[in-house]
Amino acid sequence: MFGLEGYEIRQIPPHEGGRNVVYTCEKEGVDAKILRIAFLPDRSREDFLGEVEYIRYLFEHGGSVSDVVSSRKGNLLEEIIHNNHTFFICLFEKAKGKMLVENNYRYREGAPITEYYYNCGKVLGKLHQISKGYMPVHRRYRFFDKYNAEYIEKLIPGSLPLLKDKLLDLLKTLEGLDRDRESFGMNHFDYNDGNYSIDFDTGQITVYDFDNSCYCWYMFDLAGLWISGVGWIQFEPDAGKRKKFMDDYFETVLTGYRSETKIEDSMLDKVPLFIQVSVMENIVDAFEVMQNNDEEPACDEVLSYLIKCMEDDIPYKGFFHEIYSCEEPFEYEERNI
Repeated sequence: MFGLEGYEIRQIPPHEGGRNVVYTCEKEGVDAKILRIAFLPDRSREDFLGEVEYIRYLFEHGGSVSDVVSSRKGNLLEEIIHNNHTFFICLFEKAKGKMLVENNYRYREGAPITEYYYNCGKVLGKLHQISKGYMPVHRRYRFFDKYNAEYIEKLIPGSLPLLKDKLLDLLKTLEGLDRDRESFGMNHFDYNDGNYSIDFDTGQITVYDFDNSCYCWYMFDLAGLWISGVGWIQFEPDAGKRKKFMDDYFETVLTGYRSETKIEDSMLDKVPLFIQVSVMENIVDAFEVMQNNDEEPACDEVLSYLIKCMEDDIPYKGFFHEIYSCEEPFEYEERNI
């Protein structure tokens, strides 16, 4: 199907809530590949085609992404039906370098960490700039196709009425925002250091895992980058120092981002709003994973923290609020639901 004869193929250990089985494919003298097999019935053929066509478009227009590899038939997506179950299969070029976590969160020697912050913003800015000209053949879903009142009512347990009300209020606020080409388009929707690799010789970032990509405000990805920054300072007990670090960090990220694309100050003022949207996405994802695994709804310390931030309108994911503990970051007492 993809000409992988002679390759050594190894499964990558899955993470909780993962929706794919993923393998590395290595062979001496040729670039390594990543084979992805999707087995859950949560996405359609149209969804997958929308994803891989978008990745190919980004790559062809200079985006720093892992390109999709065409099959022997020339397709970006293949499917196999086995026992009346459809498996969707894609092959990608393996990104150069490695993830930060694989380097124990140490950046490359001889380079300031601010280079990394800048590059995170710059690479994302380039993807967003390319997306502004994207005209899909197969369209990915829009934010409100998934995040809407009907879905929230169905997914969130009835024992959390305040949470439901806050999520519905947040959706109403978003419905009032502009959706012009400069502010709304295709987002990665999960842009963080688990979904890109860094070439530690050059600092170049290569992005992958576009499973969640959809039409949304570009601010969602930027808010995700803000949240990614907290890991560098999360054990600092002084909230004032955490705030100063985050301001400096995000200013560097934005300098990189604006070197590739425009963003209006009026949208940047909405960083706290989109951090709340990210909290909402985390909450929805947690309940989806429980539902997909046929588990009873439960609320551990991490989910409890997110719900508390949403119910009490605590901004910036509580990072500067008294709810936050540098000893147990982003955790709150479990609650029964």
